[in-house]
Amino acid sequence: VKKGQFAAPEDMEHVVDKVISGGGGGQVALCERGTTFGYRNLVVDFRSLPIMRQFAPVVFDGTHSVQRPAGLGGKSGGDRHMIPYLVRAACAVGIDGLFLETHFDPDSALSDGPNMLPLDELGALLDTVETLRAV
Repeated sequence: VKKGQFAAPEDMEHVVDKVISGGGGGQVALCERGTTFGYRNLVVDFRSLPIMRQFAPVVFDGTHSVQRPAGLGGKSGGDRHMIPYLVRAACAVGIDGLFLETHFDPDSALSDGPNMLPLDELGALLDTVETLRAV
């Protein structure tokens, strides 16, 4: 379940409870993807990761976390160069999974290109993630 960009991490406990009581069978994971901060900007509050991990495993969305909603006027923009920094920080804090959108040519992608990781950068980032996870 993706945490709403307006929601407090503590409030996700109620979401987990609803999913489980509705027959989710305990198979729930929560996803952090940033919080709305001002206009056209998402910011990740890394305190949310350990807070939400009290309720369910946490997946970090490293690409939507750098999105700038409506940042290009009629469509969303993004700061893809920030993806590795946020992913490394999330791994250092502690996460259970990682979500990344990637593309061989993000600038020609039909959607979310500005916040996609170029495919040729994925391997190095995942190597770093594995190293951090081992620590």
